[in-house]
This record gives sequence, structure tokens and C-alpha cells, in this order.
Amino acid sequence: QVQFVESGGALVQPGGSLRLSCVASESISSIYVMGWYRQVPGKQRELVASVTRPGRPNYADSVGGRFTITRNNNKNSVYLQMSSLKPEDTAIYLCNSVPPTETDWGQGTQVTVSS
Repeated sequence: QVQFVESGGALVQPGGSLRLSCVASESISSIYVMGWYRQVPGKQRELVASVTRPGRPNYADSVGGRFTITRNNNKNSVYLQMSSLKPEDTAIYLCNSVPPTETDWGQGTQVTVSS
């Protein structure tokens, strides 16, 4: 069972930027696709970005052009650079494999976009 620890969330004004980090307790090299998800209370968890082992990214339409996902297999880490943030980006952000392994969810990191 892999444990993911997310960090980097904060309160930021609309139009601002944040960089989220996710560190795994063991190697992610065997996980072909890693993803960043977000969760808003009362709504279904959403996959916002994913990246393959070689580094090919994919984005949800809601964040395309604003978010950039990268991974460093040597550091067992996945990152999400977020820019031009909007209030609707407010959520808890979590990382996991794609599709997710239910037992591997971490606590996530809270991102709040508000003036």
C-alpha cells in the first residue's frame, strides 16, 4: 500500500498561482499514470490532470492551459503547477494513480481561491 502526502495548498487570490507537491512512500516508477484529483464537499471527485511514466500530460477541460502536471520518478513525486486560479478551483487536491487505488488516498491539501 502506497501512502501519498500532498502539500502546497494555501489561500490565494483569484489570478494567483500555487505549486502542489505529492510525495509517495515508495517508488512510483511502477505506476504508469499518476494523477491529481480534487474534491469539493457534496460533489464527485474530479481528475484534473494526469501524467504518464514518460511524462505525457493530460488535463481536464476545466484546467487546461492553466495547470501543468509533472512527475519525478527518482523522487517518487508528482507536482501540479497552477496559475490563473479561479474561485471554482477551490477544493481539496489529492494525488493517486489513475485509475485510483482506494486504499492509497492521502489527506490532500486545501486550495482556497478567494479575494
